[in-house]
Amino acid sequence: MDKHAYDTYYRTLLPALVSKVEEFRLFQYEKADIQTLWSYLTKKKWKAVEAEPPLSKLVADVLSVKPGEYMNFTQVNAYKSPEWGARISEDEMSFLFEKPENRE
Repeated sequence: MDKHAYDTYYRTLLPALVSKVEEFRLFQYEKADIQTLWSYLTKKKWKAVEAEPPLSKLVADVLSVKPGEYMNFTQVNAYKSPEWGARISEDEMSFLFEKPENRE
């Protein structure tokens, strides 16, 4: 993970991060996780770094993340990952094309 000026606030903001991830999971975003949310905040929401940001502003930023913003960030990162376009195995290919009622 790249160093960000707000990394020192991570432990302090952890309860808000956990709360936001739990909220996403209530909305059926099962793959939401704290590290990805933190990455979204540091790379998108907090591009412009303030010298001494008020803690209340940082908490508000965490709690105001919308599911669509978070999911767009994860999808763009997935497209940028080196695994995009990687070959899949025969088992994975057959799983993709079998009828849904035959799946586990």
